[in-house]
Amino acid sequence: MLELFFFVLGIANSALLISIFIIRKNRLALLQRIGWVYLLLAIPAIYGIFLAFQEQKAVQYSIFLGILLAFLALEWLLDYVLKINFRENWKQNWKWLLPYLVLYYAMNYGFVVMPWKTSLPWGLVMLGLLIIQLITNLRSHPKIGG
Repeated sequence: MLELFFFVLGIANSALLISIFIIRKNRLALLQRIGWVYLLLAIPAIYGIFLAFQEQKAVQYSIFLGILLAFLALEWLLDYVLKINFRENWKQNWKWLLPYLVLYYAMNYGFVVMPWKTSLPWGLVMLGLLIIQLITNLRSHPKIGG
């Protein structure tokens, strides 16, 4: 059950991030009003950790769910508590950007490799979503210097 739960959570995570990146491109004000919805993924992530312990599954599931929770916590801290616009000025805010990016990539790595270990088709779906996510993410940032 945990494997399917993790796979579905990974799909939800990627779908929400792809949506956020698409909205961010042209509707930043809208994103600032509804972006908090992404943080609700913390609820199933916490449940997933308990499920991993209950089913006595590989510790990697709990680790990657913990990474997701850390990413969501940092997202909440930077966007809603400190309100640091770290995405726009990378040179000035690199101390916030670095751990943010490390957690972002580690979280996505987990959402690809863990389903891949269970099922090749699941892994390919997650890899495809990650590629779409990265493309929409890069396209949503303003061009620098041009």
